[in-house]
Amino acid sequence: MLRFLRPLRRGTTYTRLLHLWVPMLMESVWLFIDMSKPWVPALVLVPVGFVPAVRVGEGVQARLLLTPGEQRPGISEAPSRTWRDRLRTVLWLEVRWVLAWPAGFATVWLPVVAVELARCAWGRAPSGMPLLDGLPPDRAWALLTPLPLLALYGVAVGLGELVTLCARRLLGPSAAERLAALEERTEQLLERTRIARELHDSIGHALTVAVVQAGAARAAGDPDFTDRALDAIEETGRAALADLERVLGVLRETERPVSARPTLADAGRLLESARASGAKVDAEVTGAVDAVPGPVSREGYRILQEALTNVLRHAGAVPVRVRVAVGDGTLALEVRNPLSGPMSGAGRGSGLRGIRERAALLGGTARTGPDAGDWEVRAELPIN
Repeated sequence: MLRFLRPLRRGTTYTRLLHLWVPMLMESVWLFIDMSKPWVPALVLVPVGFVPAVRVGEGVQARLLLTPGEQRPGISEAPSRTWRDRLRTVLWLEVRWVLAWPAGFATVWLPVVAVELARCAWGRAPSGMPLLDGLPPDRAWALLTPLPLLALYGVAVGLGELVTLCARRLLGPSAAERLAALEERTEQLLERTRIARELHDSIGHALTVAVVQAGAARAAGDPDFTDRALDAIEETGRAALADLERVLGVLRETERPVSARPTLADAGRLLESARASGAKVDAEVTGAVDAVPGPVSREGYRILQEALTNVLRHAGAVPVRVRVAVGDGTLALEVRNPLSGPMSGAGRGSGLRGIRERAALLGGTARTGPDAGDWEVRAELPIN
């Protein structure tokens, strides 16, 4: 019994009934003007439905009254963009108008019928309702009194479900809107992946430098070297904090431009950080690095950072050759170090995989692995 009465305790039941009543209010105004042509409002709804903004208003109403509180109701609030959307809006207006008639009749007359049957059961004659004229007073009518109320319950709940189903079908997102939503979701996932890479590359590089410097300082036992190591750790830590602040800024401010992210123009600090860790870095830069487009330059910086981090983490303080070349519509990055022994973990972590993914995202290529006795990271990114 409680389960049967549960819809009466939900506010959605009454907001849906109110949604059905709105067209009847408009119809009532017209009937005061001309009762001989009740179908005129239905004709007027046809050109109205072709107005793109009408779909917005109907979508807002449907969400507010038919699906209150639902996170994904499946009802669009965007204007009509295609003729198919306009036709669906017209059909929705007509369906809503048709369903409003039984809803209005039931909510007005079924309670009246219940009252009239109760009057007859109490020995009083009907009060002039045409449907019950001539009904003799009899207590047996008390058995039928609940039937109109049960019918009202069924109409209110059933029509509410039906109009909500129609709204999801006729006001639901079009194919273009679903595609746009999918693209937006994809962009969000790509942004989350990019942020994860930013944290991995920046913080991973800083921690690697700090670990290498601390280990070298302990092994050296030289106060001067220890001071230099602490300075390098401090400088690298500050740079990592600045990178972390940039990444967190992207999370806090979705509209914040990415131009604040480091580019190849800032590569000098990476090279100095590697040198401070004991690596002998031989760097050669050719071409106009400053002219490289922002997205390519930023990804190139991260590729270079990950390559140097990989050297420090797996090879230690070894000679490193860095080549950055801009020309012929291509940015070429190359980092090589002697492969004196197996580089434990190289090639299995997410860093080198991230290098290949970054290059592929920009339409370029990347190779990581042994080459002529060296460990090589080489990436080529198109800049046109």
